[in-house]
Amino acid sequence: MMRRRTTLLTGCTALALTFGATACGSSDPVSAGGGDKALGGQTVTVAGVWSGSEQKNFQKVLDAFAEKTGAKTQFVSTGDNVSTVVGSKIEGGNAPDVVMVPQVGVLQQFAENGWLKQLSGTTEKAVDTNFAPVWKTYGSVDGTLYGLYFKAAHKSTVWYSPDAFTQAGVEPPTTYDDLLKAGHTVSDSGLAAFSVAGQDGWTLTDWFENIYLSQAGPEKYDALATHELQWTDPSVVEALTTLGKLFKDKQLLAGGQNGALNTDFPGSVEKVFGPKPEAGMVYEGDFVAGVAKDQFGKSIGEDANFFPFPAVGAGEAPVVSGGDAAVVLKDGKNTKAGMALLEYLATPEAAAVWAGAGGFLSPNTKLDLASYGDDVTRATAKSLIDAGDSVRFDMSDQAPAAFGGTKGAGEWKLLQDFLRDPSDPKATAAALEAAAAKAYKG
Repeated sequence: MMRRRTTLLTGCTALALTFGATACGSSDPVSAGGGDKALGGQTVTVAGVWSGSEQKNFQKVLDAFAEKTGAKTQFVSTGDNVSTVVGSKIEGGNAPDVVMVPQVGVLQQFAENGWLKQLSGTTEKAVDTNFAPVWKTYGSVDGTLYGLYFKAAHKSTVWYSPDAFTQAGVEPPTTYDDLLKAGHTVSDSGLAAFSVAGQDGWTLTDWFENIYLSQAGPEKYDALATHELQWTDPSVVEALTTLGKLFKDKQLLAGGQNGALNTDFPGSVEKVFGPKPEAGMVYEGDFVAGVAKDQFGKSIGEDANFFPFPAVGAGEAPVVSGGDAAVVLKDGKNTKAGMALLEYLATPEAAAVWAGAGGFLSPNTKLDLASYGDDVTRATAKSLIDAGDSVRFDMSDQAPAAFGGTKGAGEWKLLQDFLRDPSDPKATAAALEAAAAKAYKG
């Protein structure tokens, strides 16, 4: 189940409408290539979780790199478990040169295993110049930069049916209290307010993370993510109490608590954008648009739209993200060409290739927003960029898998239990702390 959420997180395929790529005039910092075909005859092997349309679109980026440098490229899809596949390839003497890593915890694991090369000065300079500092932090271990975040996901978007909002006479809210008020108005008009995918525990962690980041602030979010702050802290209890206001309000949940617990992520989108709508809103990342468009034929921006996850209390509106970081393996057969690829991936030129193809958000601040092919994607990307250093990586993806990424265990199960009975936030916080303490020690 760990990969399930990563697939969704990196999916974002839906925001691909019909695009014409817009070039972002940029310098050519690929030191090993420089446009002079200096890598002619060399092959760069890249491993990553992507398949289908994502793999095809990333191949366009690799093809642009090949055109620039003369290098050949080969992409190997790892399937679900990146660390296991890459580890076996290293042991077998067949390590790829570059790996696209979908989780902070996996990047840290690779670094601690001694598998990674420090990125070049050219790449590090580009990261310092083109990215908010937080992305360098997530790509670094013990102060050394190992990972370049090339692709991002925006997990602070609430998707809604414009028809449902028009019928209810409500506007997209900007505070959490107004979100619940708008939900009651939608409910009064005949639809439940929210479709919640409680069958998939990862969606509940995302609800919690957005509330916690806004309410408690980035510093406490960081401390909780590394377990420097215990889950019994009053800030956790407060966030659970805030989340519980939604969970315990049967008027707001499509199907009530039992209905939510029996709804998976695709089903939650169907309840808003499917042929028989049951709710007006569904919270999840920008990849909701993919399901709405591809499975239910919705026109993004017309039949389906989003507003930013609203601010909670006196806090700022949260921006929770995820992403895929490129790393270079020490045991790769062509680390020089691998380094050159990362220098290219750090440029807005490389990001523009996939932005033009669709299904992609870049944390590169120098990427021209005109590179994206539709207004909704541009708005999502702008929100991610404007958040700057306040962006925070998905907390459960930073945690040990036993706590933050396992079906029927840890945070996933405990938040499902809380959805079922949100009456005692303190008890839930204590149970979360017990599970976290065990997982982080392990």
